[in-house]
Amino acid sequence: MKLYKIKASNYETFFGTSEEPIKRDVIPLAQTPSNDAFLYLSKDAQDGLELLDSVPLGFDFTYCQEWGLTIDDDVVDRVIIDLRKKAYPSSEDQWDMQYHDKKDDTTIWEDTIQAVKEKYPKR
Repeated sequence: MKLYKIKASNYETFFGTSEEPIKRDVIPLAQTPSNDAFLYLSKDAQDGLELLDSVPLGFDFTYCQEWGLTIDDDVVDRVIIDLRKKAYPSSEDQWDMQYHDKKDDTTIWEDTIQAVKEKYPKR
């Protein structure tokens, strides 16, 4: 996943308005205390957002407040791991998929796991 920044002045252009929202495949991650810029994660290139190599200073972490407010590259990696964990089916569901794949000669389990890995790739 890649880290992106958007200035508040470009927010409406990128996301649309409340009356006419534009759906984007991005995950909100952090914002400045003054709300003049925001950080997002996305696996796909995002025209209209600034691609970053690392987390800039001055952002408060908003993805999971219980983790604290400091954001750095380690936190970005932790968010990606958390998103992947939440997207995977439960162990019981995975075992059931594996059983049926073997019985029915299908690849549902592999396809499901691969879809999560593609949706939330590691950096």
